[in-house]
Amino acid sequence: MLFKKLPWIGALVMAMAVADDAAAASAPQVLMKTSMGEVVIELYPDKAPKTVDNFLQYVRDGHYAGTVFHRVINGFMIQGGGFAKSMYEGKIAPKETRGPIELESKNGLRNDTGWIAMARTSVPNSATSQFFINVVNNDMLNHPQPDGHGYAVFGKVIRGMEVVQAIRAVKTRSMGPMADVPVEPVVIESVSVVGGK
Repeated sequence: MLFKKLPWIGALVMAMAVADDAAAASAPQVLMKTSMGEVVIELYPDKAPKTVDNFLQYVRDGHYAGTVFHRVINGFMIQGGGFAKSMYEGKIAPKETRGPIELESKNGLRNDTGWIAMARTSVPNSATSQFFINVVNNDMLNHPQPDGHGYAVFGKVIRGMEVVQAIRAVKTRSMGPMADVPVEPVVIESVSVVGGK
């Protein structure tokens, strides 16, 4: 009844819905093929432009092919994008990266289950290629926690969350100076842009 009395409201609501659909359709999507299955991640450059641009550049450069999820903590997150599978042969050194990027943690996106964020050191503006996928709601990583800066979320898993859940459950061990390393390598075989801009 309200829409009949005020038709412009109905038109406005429909226009907003169309705009939302258009924004979703233009959001970049990447396909991450792993040794445990495929995951599709949607990225949000409107919220984290520098972070998304950085991630996509690593994707286009083929940086992630042959890297592993080197840190898996069930009940927290799975982290990858920094070490090659050769770490299982004793070559525990991160892959070469470009320079670090500015932290974009104040963008309103949250470290909730299935959302992807950039890994960093204790230095806020230190993220390069490493990322993590939250496997639970990690409120303690949202700005300004845990150190006054937070962690920059820039996308979410839209397909293949069952693969993420399988990775989170793998057995882990220590390897050299690193803890929480999967006993058997979980390899990122490739990451490619499959949708959106």
